[in-house]
Amino acid sequence: MASSTVIHFSLLLISLLSVSCLSRLHEKSQPTPLVLPIGKDPKTNLFYTSIGVGTPQHNFNLTIDLGGPILWYDCDNHYNSSTYQPVHCDSKKCSSSTWCSGCNGPFKPGCSNDTCGANIINPLAGTIFSGDAGVDIISLSGSKQSDLLSSCTNSDLFSGDPSVLKGLPEGSKGILGLARTSLALPTQLSSTCKFAICLPTLFNNEPGKLFINGAPKSNMLNTTTLIVNPVSTAPIFSEGEPSYEYFIDVKSINIEGSALNFKTSLLSIDGKGNGGTKISTMNPFTVLHSSILKPLVRDFVKKAADRKINKVETLAPFEACFDLSTIGRVVTGLAVPTIDLVLQEGVVWTVYGDNSMVLVNENVACLGFVDGGKKPRTSVVIGGHLLEDNLLEFDLVSSKLSFSSSLHVYKTLCSRLEVSSSPFYQAVY
Repeated sequence: MASSTVIHFSLLLISLLSVSCLSRLHEKSQPTPLVLPIGKDPKTNLFYTSIGVGTPQHNFNLTIDLGGPILWYDCDNHYNSSTYQPVHCDSKKCSSSTWCSGCNGPFKPGCSNDTCGANIINPLAGTIFSGDAGVDIISLSGSKQSDLLSSCTNSDLFSGDPSVLKGLPEGSKGILGLARTSLALPTQLSSTCKFAICLPTLFNNEPGKLFINGAPKSNMLNTTTLIVNPVSTAPIFSEGEPSYEYFIDVKSINIEGSALNFKTSLLSIDGKGNGGTKISTMNPFTVLHSSILKPLVRDFVKKAADRKINKVETLAPFEACFDLSTIGRVVTGLAVPTIDLVLQEGVVWTVYGDNSMVLVNENVACLGFVDGGKKPRTSVVIGGHLLEDNLLEFDLVSSKLSFSSSLHVYKTLCSRLEVSSSPFYQAVY
């Protein structure tokens, strides 16, 4: 296996998603709820979950990438599995435009002949790596799922810079992709083509949760449309391929009811796929076009000053920092001006202090938005910090996103959301 610059995705992804979802909607069996715990790494501010792979079972921490197209893991020289089966090049699971992988060593995951090649995407490495496509047993929270398709790559072959695991949390051995693709884990497992995430914070020391086959039934959720960027935002794609990442239609951004003054056309996606708003778990903080960040910081600082909140010296990468002792506390965290994302259909996603502010030390809190430059590909990238203790449900059939805003409004946390033994979901407050 070697680093690849092939422009074709080597596995069938987008084309099979709607077909696989719609066909399983007619199944009579009730969906089985699966719940995976989510942890947060304090060094990288990225999120991860644990799964078991193969026979004997190897337990891996995998970084959660909401925009990742597939589950991939590190099958280095120390890894093997007796139940691993490579996907052959002439298989229906392998695209006709793919490349074939071969290996001279003894057979093992990541070393087989006539094997469908897979492009391994780590968005933090800035390089596409080659791997092999295969099926194996995957254990999720004690429930074993057979014949799930994933990719593996041997990190020992990419020990230089960048390495295949570059930027991932220490101990993370791959990426769990949740994108709008036929090979993402929720799509392979879900009979409803729904999943939900609730990301944890570091401060309450309780896990978040990944729900497959829906989310806890709740009256906390508002719903908006998931839109499709017609031009792929992935680091590797075929010409004319739409994006499989998750975009929402933000119409305006308000601070305590007052709209920011910027060119709102930046919030629309143009014919080349530039602009718009996407949701990402691989960005620790929310990234804004410079022309949006500047008025956001200016108006936020003014509203904060009206509350007698004292500004202090800025700490990179943030643009506005404040004396923590001058900020009060409420149920939703620090008592700072609220930020509203006004969405399509007039739905509002309110961002409270817990999600807008970052505690950088015991004396200083900073506004958790960073500068994406004057010509970013996407104008607004909603990062992980803003998502913490927010329940987000993704419905891939109806192309809808349901979200709660901060669960702290309801005096609950991600860890308290539970599913019952029936196919219906419930939220525990």
